[in-house]
Amino acid sequence: FFFFLWPRVFSTAQACVAMAKGAGKIKRSEDVVTREYTIHLKKLLHGIGFKKRAPRAVKEVKAFAKKMMGTDDVRVDTKLNKFLWSQGIKAVPGRVRVRLARKRNDDEEATDKLYTLCTHVVVERHQYKGLQTVNVDE
Repeated sequence: FFFFLWPRVFSTAQACVAMAKGAGKIKRSEDVVTREYTIHLKKLLHGIGFKKRAPRAVKEVKAFAKKMMGTDDVRVDTKLNKFLWSQGIKAVPGRVRVRLARKRNDDEEATDKLYTLCTHVVVERHQYKGLQTVNVDE
């Protein structure tokens, strides 16, 4: 009943105080963290031509990692690349379980402070059901 009045309940001074409190918030993208995700490649590669599927799968994994971890620098591990290409260029596996690790960049002349490393997590065939996104402690 009162939902249409909700924005008018607070004064502008209270809104400014609330914004000032939020300004001191810690940016979560600056933390070093590791998580495991399942990427549904079949959904992402639907309608892509046969000769472009495996290269597109690698690009989709990189885009997913960039979106989830918030870093521009994304590095794909060779074992993950081999898994994506394991059935050839056109028969990419339907799902892949990846471990995304946001790490500090030790390189002095690097533009970004953090990078994301994507590694493959081995899962038995047809055993992806019920797997959740998990925070991994290192």
